[in-house]
Order: sequence, then C-alpha cells, then structure tokens
Amino acid sequence: MPRRHIRVSGAPEAPLRAALTALRTELGVPETFPPEVLAEAERSTKAPALPSYDATDIPLFTIDPPAAIDLDQAMHLSRQGTGYRVRYAIADVAAFVVPGSALDAEAHRRVTTLYFPDERVPLHPAALSEGAASLLPGQIRPAALWTLDLDADGRTLAVDVRRALVRSRAKLDYAGVQRQIDSRTAEEPLALLQEIGELREALEVERGGISLKVPEQEIVDRDHTYELAYRAPLPADGWNAQISLLTGMAAADLMIAHGTGVLRTVPAAPDGAVGRLRRTAHALHIDWPHHVSYARLVRTLDPHRPHHAAFLQECTTLLRGAGHTPFRDGNLPQITTHAAVAAPYAHCTAPLRRLVDRYASEICLAAVAGDAPPDWVLASLDALREEMAEGARRAGAVERECVDIVEAALLKDRVGEVFDGCVVDVEERQPTIGTVQLESPAVIGRIEGDGAPLPLGERLRVRLTRADEGAGTQAKVRFAPA
Repeated sequence: MPRRHIRVSGAPEAPLRAALTALRTELGVPETFPPEVLAEAERSTKAPALPSYDATDIPLFTIDPPAAIDLDQAMHLSRQGTGYRVRYAIADVAAFVVPGSALDAEAHRRVTTLYFPDERVPLHPAALSEGAASLLPGQIRPAALWTLDLDADGRTLAVDVRRALVRSRAKLDYAGVQRQIDSRTAEEPLALLQEIGELREALEVERGGISLKVPEQEIVDRDHTYELAYRAPLPADGWNAQISLLTGMAAADLMIAHGTGVLRTVPAAPDGAVGRLRRTAHALHIDWPHHVSYARLVRTLDPHRPHHAAFLQECTTLLRGAGHTPFRDGNLPQITTHAAVAAPYAHCTAPLRRLVDRYASEICLAAVAGDAPPDWVLASLDALREEMAEGARRAGAVERECVDIVEAALLKDRVGEVFDGCVVDVEERQPTIGTVQLESPAVIGRIEGDGAPLPLGERLRVRLTRADEGAGTQAKVRFAPA
C-alpha cells in the first residue's frame, strides 16, 4: 500500500518537529540500537560472507532521492537481440547478518524502517544500512544479482539470480534522471529506463494492474508558520518502480514454481468499497463513467491538481488487507496475487528496509540453484507472517499519527475558516460522525455534526473547529458542518 509521503523541514526546536520527537517517545520507537548490536554490526563489516562470482565489470547505477544513502538496488539496462536485458543488483544483507545473532534478533524486533516526516528509524545500524551493505557508488559490495531477459514487448523470457560482487558507478536521483532522458543526453543504459518502463506500464494496463501516483507532501516551516507544497511523481519514478515490480513478479513466479516462499498478497476490493469511491469521485467533480474501470480511471488523474490529489489519497483504501503469505512444500495459499499488481508478487528488492526481503532473496537464490532454502529461512518462515503484520501495524500507526500532527500544524492558524470538502467515511452506528477530505489542501480529518447524518460521498462545506499540534498522539484536527 503506498505510503502517504510527508516531509518536514525546519529547525529541530520548531514546534512541529518537537511534536514528532514526542510522538516517537510515546510510541516507544527506539532512539538507537543496543550496544551489542552496534558492535556486532561493526564486526560484520570487516568480515562479510563474500561470493566468488565477480560482476564488478557491469556499470550499474542507482536511482534514489538525493539525500538517500541506504541504497538497496542498482541496475544496468541493455539491448538483448530484439529485446532487453535487465541487471538488477539487490543488497545482500545476509552476507552481514548471522541467523540467530543479536543483529538478527534486533532486525526481527524492528521488522521495517520507520519513516517520520523529519527522520527515519532504520531497520539495521548505519554501519550496514548506510555503509558496508549499501550499494554506494565506487564501492565493491555483495549482492543478489538478478538477470531478467525481456522480449520486444517487455515480457519476461528468462530469469536468473545469483550472489555476486558488484560495483555501482553512479548515484542518480529522479529529477536528474528525468532531465537527462527528456533532453536526450542520457546514455543508453539510462535511456532504456523509459523504453522498458513504458513497455512494462503497458503490460500493467493489459493485466489490469494499478500504480497510484500519490503525491508527496512537504511541510515547510517559514517564520513560525507552515506552508504545504506537493511533489507529484515524475515519469522516471514510475519507470524505476516498474523495474522493482518486474523483479518482485519474477521472484513470486520462482517461489511458486519452487513450492516454497512468501508472497505479498492483496485481496480484491469488495464492491461496496468501489461504490463508495465512485461517490467520492462524483463529489470531487472527477468524471468516472460507469463503463470505465477503476484501473483505467486512475491513469487519467493528474496528481498536480488538488482534487485529483485528494482522490488519489482516498484510492489507497482499496488496497487494504495487504499481507505477507508464506507457504511451503507446494501447498500454495488460497490467494497468490496482489490485487494492485494483478499478478503474483513478492517483496525482495529492499532488504535494507524490510525484514522479509532478506528471506525472499534466499528462497529465490535456492530455487535457481536447485537447492532447498537454508534451514534458518524455513525455521522462520511461518513467523514472518505475523512479524510483518505487526511491523505494518506499527508503521501504519506512525503514519496516521504523523499525518495528524502535520495537518494540525498546517491548519493551526486557520481555526474557524470554512473549506470545501468531501465526506469519505461515516460511522455506521453514529452517522453524524465521520471523515472529511478537503479539496485543498488535501487534508483528512474527523468531522462531527449534531444534526442530520453526514452525506457519504458528497461535497460539504465544513468549518475547522480544532487544530492542535499537541504532542505525540494527542494531536487532533476536527471539523463540523458549516
């Protein structure tokens, strides 16, 4: 499920950042790693388990946000006959983390990297996630190196994955990649990102898949007030995501064929949820003819437009029920597909940030080699479902509370003002209480009326009655019918 990206700038002592610090304390988010984990991480950087296969001649490159240094993936793209070859290197965390060690136990406790608007709380110590395991440019690193051969239409022909030593040549960012491709100054390995990405997007449309272009919000602190800005995803963001999706789909196919694995599954949305989304689209003046599918509509939306951005945020509700589903011995789960991908899919491309990806890589490496997965993988496979579910609940709580705090900070000087909104949820037993989404800015908040039931899916003028940054989970935004 797409995260609601929110970034905050400003001094650490600013009220908003102070509230976020208080939230981390209230939620029990660890400020640092235990000394024995840090010591173990330092030792592992000096003696990793390195593979014998040397692929450092492949001129890989990474594409990440400019400030990122925890680099999970590096790629190289080339033509292969009438089709293409995708080389995708994924950081090999298992080269540093010994099963059953203190470092491993801490990763199982944290499960995922947690993202706050002002900082992130990493899954692994910086010595690994930002150092020895990160695919930083100019550094030789162990990796799981995927080779995916595609035909002229971008369909997968052959898949291989093996451990290898790799070396990235360049650290690129999305805006720079977009500029190079648009100006036609990109060399072929980068220029092919658009070509392959667009082919994979066309295949996504064909199979009924969905990629939500949810805009990133940035709250900027200026003279003790906050302003909201948006960063809509660039085409390069989508093309890059298609390479990760391609690899995750290949991983899922390998696991299913091998009979053991852990899939990322999302059930299809119930009809009632789609119906409610249609009413929301109508209220936001988004034309959604009945003959047009949800997947097709989403592709027409422009995240630069406030009412489209508001609708895209609400679209994420159709992806509820996501989970990690392990299986073994050929006993496939009842659901093997990811509804948004419209195909089997597995998380395997972000092991520096997600626990399950380390296990998925091991299963795929074993499948290609014709071996059984390592005993330590099989021993933990069943527990991964609940561990990842708990990690997702924790990340969800962080996101909800952060959104609440940030939106309160954004609106704190506008109490009493009236906004155009849309009622996107109503409590079944108390129809005068629900959730309203403003058309602009794209804020979501609780609305409480004292008269008629709230009109679900319809436009409504609402008055801001409360916007208290507070501290921790006490931050609240409240509206009432105007």
